[in-house]
Amino acid sequence: MKHRPTVNRRHSPVHPPGESKGAWLTVLEQGARLLQDKTPMKGFDAYVVGFHCAKCDPQMQMEAHHYCKVVNDDFLQCLIFDGNTPDANLIGLEYIISEALFETLPEEEQAYWHPHNYEVFSGELIAPGLPEAAEKAFMKRLVNSYGKTWHTWHTGRHDGEPGDSLPMGEARLMWSFNRQGECDETLKRNRNQAMQVDIDKKARDRQTYVELAHPQRGVNALANAFSHTEPQPGVEDADDASDS
Repeated sequence: MKHRPTVNRRHSPVHPPGESKGAWLTVLEQGARLLQDKTPMKGFDAYVVGFHCAKCDPQMQMEAHHYCKVVNDDFLQCLIFDGNTPDANLIGLEYIISEALFETLPEEEQAYWHPHNYEVFSGELIAPGLPEAAEKAFMKRLVNSYGKTWHTWHTGRHDGEPGDSLPMGEARLMWSFNRQGECDETLKRNRNQAMQVDIDKKARDRQTYVELAHPQRGVNALANAFSHTEPQPGVEDADDASDS
């Protein structure tokens, strides 16, 4: 039997209110497991963990656990949870497209899509449980890609900052971090320690892909929301590149 790598568990920071599961649910779960066709759910096997912030409120930051289905080389679709245990809450979704597909979008649509190069080159985006070579190859595929992400539920942060006990309000368009110092250090440190991740090493290992990086749209979208930040090699805004 092949050894399955251990993934350190991250429990959801919130537990929704409600009555405990009744006996009816056991019957439902058994019937669903044996008889129902769940074909659309098959294939959501690629697991990555990163950090998101709300585009309208960049200080609203959280850990995001993505379970992704690779549709083809240019398109992935992901369900986003606030943890990786059975009690994890579904908090949003993300579509990921290649640079080639992004360039086919109308300009007004492009404004909804955040760039991914910083997440890759900073080491902040990880694929827990994958062998190092496989993770690195996966990250190479994400260079120059874009994501469109909506969160429907802010359940809080794993460092103790509270969220909502139930999904509240409108869905929020989420964004990526694009400079060192934008993601809250406490949030980042808490994830890295809990999941035993050395993102500095990952960042060094991924520098071999910097030469593949192209300037991306949206890198500077939240630049004015943060101070005392530092640029990341391989991460450049497309507008800055066109002005130079």
